[in-house]
Amino acid sequence: MPANTPLSADAPLPAGDAAHLRAEHLFLTLGARAVLNDVSVTVSARSRLAVVGENGRGKTTLLQVLAGTLAPDSGTVRRNGTFALLEQTMPVHGGQTVGTIIEQALAAPLAALKAFDAATEELSNQTENADEHYAAALEAVTRLDAWDAERRVDVALEALNACPDRSRELAALSVGQRYRVRLACLLGAQYDLMLLDEPTNHLDADGLAFLTGRLQQAPGGLAVVTHDRALLHDLATDFLDLDPSRDGRPKFYTGGYPGWQDGRRAERAAWVADHAEQVAEHQRLAQAADQARDRLSTGWRPDKGTGKHQRQSHAPGVVQAFKRQQEALEAHRITVPEPPAELTFPQLTIRKGAPLLTCTAVTVEGRLSTPVSLQLSGGDRLLVTGPNGVGKSTLLGVLTGGLLPSTGTLKTAKGVTVAIVGQEVLPWPAERTAQQIYDAYPTEQPKPSLASSGLLDPQSRRTPAGRLSHGQQRRLDLARQLARRPDLIVFDEPTNHLSATLVDELTEALASTPAAVVVATHDRQLLNDLADWPRLSL
Repeated sequence: MPANTPLSADAPLPAGDAAHLRAEHLFLTLGARAVLNDVSVTVSARSRLAVVGENGRGKTTLLQVLAGTLAPDSGTVRRNGTFALLEQTMPVHGGQTVGTIIEQALAAPLAALKAFDAATEELSNQTENADEHYAAALEAVTRLDAWDAERRVDVALEALNACPDRSRELAALSVGQRYRVRLACLLGAQYDLMLLDEPTNHLDADGLAFLTGRLQQAPGGLAVVTHDRALLHDLATDFLDLDPSRDGRPKFYTGGYPGWQDGRRAERAAWVADHAEQVAEHQRLAQAADQARDRLSTGWRPDKGTGKHQRQSHAPGVVQAFKRQQEALEAHRITVPEPPAELTFPQLTIRKGAPLLTCTAVTVEGRLSTPVSLQLSGGDRLLVTGPNGVGKSTLLGVLTGGLLPSTGTLKTAKGVTVAIVGQEVLPWPAERTAQQIYDAYPTEQPKPSLASSGLLDPQSRRTPAGRLSHGQQRRLDLARQLARRPDLIVFDEPTNHLSATLVDELTEALASTPAAVVVATHDRQLLNDLADWPRLSL
């Protein structure tokens, strides 16, 4: 069945508990990059599977291979039952309306209802084989729950704040509206299995709550790719992690979000220990070989007056010892790859309680109408909340000196460094590498190395800015801001385009840094994580 395309009239009936997508030993290379490396996974009728990993690790690609819209270089995928893929993009063709999308989504149940009406008429007319036709048609509409299909779509359209007007052309709708219409159709059609790529895109709080409830209650299986940690917490029971591992293969974790995090930490600890043990052994062998070499040149020579026989008998033993040490060193290999670095904040010397900034009755005409007054000292925490358009980003711009207030005053203590990690990254020269951009960034103090931040791997550091993903650009921007060793760090929607793993690392770092931290966010899980912070509601 084509992915991202609703059931057709001749599509198979739901398979119920027997439904599955079973992939074995998938390999796929795009360009010069291995995207899928020996991936095996099953999405069954009871699955609540999260596919996780950094941007570019192959999450979307895996969903496409499972759905059959992209063929692997090798490996197999077996499919049984009805399924659909929700992709992040939605091409619009001329003349398409909301109604045509709904009709496509409900093609199978509508066809089953039409067949049932025809079979009912045959039965009333007592035509030949009418009983068999009626029984088959009744089974089809029952298994598809066809009588309720249009109502389910209407309910989803309303709950997701999507356009219900069947005659409205898709081209006249915003990207978000088109996405919500398609999502409503997918939720209303009821497939055995759903493959969802960033399903929370373009949804408000009510839409997120509806989506989460529907997916929790879905009778079939799910595989989801999302950066929304709240959805991962609420929905996923199993995790397929595509990030680098010791053996280069994906790792599978059970036990929900906590099980994934605990398993990932344990796996990393074992990886770090194994790599360190091999490096230490290699260093020991190298030292032993160096010592044997020293003895070969100087250490075995006997004192003056020693007999010739003693010198002759001692020399071969020293030579043999050196050869053994050299052979042991050459034979030893470090087979465990170096573990990827984790986020590391630079060392900060700000004193807890030291006055940093005072903001008094600040407003910005047309952007921040409510006067804001606050004080920030070393170690302070502040969570800024409120609906879109109320002026959260404007206030952050004032605090960091990027905007001048229309009324009120802002006083920053002498020598205080303020950094801001904004929602979006300003464009950099496309041909310059991440390392070059970082090195050229001016700071008040000597910068730590980009590698030491743990935010970009060696390949990403060598990549031109024009080829960096949104997530990699955000990582580079975060590294540059931290390189300033700020006394106050301001974050505007810090989870945008960042993986769940990095956001968890960042959240832990924010809890322990001596710097003052201000965060503005709509992220549900981050709001939960920072629930004990003082809050400013605009």
